[in-house]
Amino acid sequence: MKREEIDMSTEYMKENGFYEQLEKTAVVPVVVLEKVEDAVPMANALVKGGLPAAEVTFRTAAAADCIREMSEKCPDILVGAGTVVNLEQCKRAVEAGAKFIVSPGYDDAIIDYCLENKINLIPGAVTPAELTHLINRGFDITKFFPANLYGGLKATETLSAVFVGHRFMPTGGVNLENLPEFLGSKSIIAAGGTWMVKPALFADGDFSKVEEMTAEAAAVVKKVRG
Repeated sequence: MKREEIDMSTEYMKENGFYEQLEKTAVVPVVVLEKVEDAVPMANALVKGGLPAAEVTFRTAAAADCIREMSEKCPDILVGAGTVVNLEQCKRAVEAGAKFIVSPGYDDAIIDYCLENKINLIPGAVTPAELTHLINRGFDITKFFPANLYGGLKATETLSAVFVGHRFMPTGGVNLENLPEFLGSKSIIAAGGTWMVKPALFADGDFSKVEEMTAEAAAVVKKVRG
């Protein structure tokens, strides 16, 4: 079937509640897992802490299996795949049960596959040229990474003033201290963060620190977003 004969609209992400859920959660923990046995304890800690979402990055060989574990055993968490840079990774993530895909940049093969199969996708963009391309593909939300190197909140607010209505999910340099400022901006739908899920926090198999720091972030979400 030719591309022009396929419904390539992004409207399904609004209709299925993904954008709404993303905004409500407000902070998406960006998780790097080396061991499959850490997947369920991580998911449980995030849910108990008040941030029921995880972007499991394809930076390790265990990523797909970790997504599968969370998807099958932790129904209360919205689990997705991050650092997806090619179509093969994208397909593996979806087959494992990922409910959304996040890419640090964008790839048209990934975009075509996700739109054709109605898969939630947040592609990455930091320049006006990249944003123009993605907006013309129908995207209202993009990842902004690394936020701290590309101008942070000032950059996203400047870009959203030009690309009216477009919103961002910044990742990179977001922390507990600047989280209120990010979440208080209309240009931000949600923020990605690693500070509450750094591997050193659970290296001994104890996820209590993850839950504690997640709860701190969740408290900021409640204060800023209500």
